[in-house]
Amino acid sequence: MPELPEVEVVRRGLDRWVSGRTVARAEVLHARSVRRHLAGGADFAARLEAQTFGPALRRGKYLWLPLHDSPLALLGHLGMSGQLLVQPEDAPAEAHLRIRIRFEDDLGTELRFVDQRTFGGLSLHECVPGDPERLPVPLSHIARDPLDPRFDDAAFHTALRRRRTTIKRALLDQSLISGVGNIYADEALWRTRLHYERPTATLTRPVTTELLTHIREVMTDALAAGGTSFDSLYVNVNGESGYFDRSLDAYGREDEPCRRCGTPIRRRPWMNRSSYFCPRCQRPPRGPAGTTALAVRSS
Repeated sequence: MPELPEVEVVRRGLDRWVSGRTVARAEVLHARSVRRHLAGGADFAARLEAQTFGPALRRGKYLWLPLHDSPLALLGHLGMSGQLLVQPEDAPAEAHLRIRIRFEDDLGTELRFVDQRTFGGLSLHECVPGDPERLPVPLSHIARDPLDPRFDDAAFHTALRRRRTTIKRALLDQSLISGVGNIYADEALWRTRLHYERPTATLTRPVTTELLTHIREVMTDALAAGGTSFDSLYVNVNGESGYFDRSLDAYGREDEPCRRCGTPIRRRPWMNRSSYFCPRCQRPPRGPAGTTALAVRSS
């Protein structure tokens, strides 16, 4: 599933090519792709007609386009294989084209939602009243992401210390910190030399600060490379893949030497996913039931 850098790349494309344009017609080709719009595909298309899109915005892994002169926003979630593409109107339809949005102008391009596995989708939702970002109501529980200027580092550290969980589980908790998924969690933990099962209650403020620094660094590096494209289904609005996967230090590098110490990277099953780590640089916690006996400095 695309994580923050990949979704941000798509958001930037939407902001450039879609924001400010007025919808002439929307066509829903697969009902599952608007399943989160409970009134159905016909209502979705009717409500979009003649609406003008505002700036493209993002919270974590979710995108939205507020509608001018309307309390609604178009919310998008890419799921496992969703693609938001800006294509010439006369371009052949993709095999898994689900939604087509055409515009009133004469630019000759349209917005297409393509989704092979149909886990993603588009929907229209009311915005949180008074919110300056016009955040869609379904996203009101999603935390800010670490690249957001208003992300509160101190509050994040306090929340970590109070949680009875492990660090990777916390990083994937979108109500605590948004936009971090399996790939960038493994990368940031490798850079910070933290094992994925380290209990959050043991993290000191300096360690949390270092971890957040590495999360931001790895995401910024990924953004500069256009995102990570292990799967050819991830592309930006122009259909181009990112290439940050060439720079990954841990994720996907099982049995390859750690770039820091040369020890082979290991992979372990974890919550229906995999965790990649260096067994030498990222020592596992000690003690029963995951509780650690590692020395903990004062927070």
